[in-house]
Amino acid sequence: MSKSLNKVLLIGNLGKDPEVKYTSSGKAVATFSLACNESWKDADGNLQERAEWVNIVVWEKLAEICGQYLHKGDKAYFEGRLQTRNYDDKNSGVKKYITEVVATNMLMLSPKPAGATGAAPQGTGGASGPQNDDPLPF
Repeated sequence: MSKSLNKVLLIGNLGKDPEVKYTSSGKAVATFSLACNESWKDADGNLQERAEWVNIVVWEKLAEICGQYLHKGDKAYFEGRLQTRNYDDKNSGVKKYITEVVATNMLMLSPKPAGATGAAPQGTGGASGPQNDDPLPF
């Protein structure tokens, strides 16, 4: 059997505050979007920009940390794996697919706001996520 690698490294800005939910077995799961910006000059020398939006899923203790310390607009680094899953749309009954990054490591890159107290963890690793025995709560 040949070996393969499924690893994703991203730096971007959160598109919304992390939404933390809990599975029926009590595992925390946080979801949010991340904007990874790209800029280049076109043939006329004009600066062009584009954002690639990535769905992020984080599990267990790392999910709780993201929910507590990350907010919309914050810059952060995420490391994880790419995953595609399907679900039935409740309104139309049509099977839909979503591709997301299941993050297992995170670093906060935004500066701490002036006057903020308390230490936020900077190098935060998490568990590898569920073993497909616990469905997502949404």
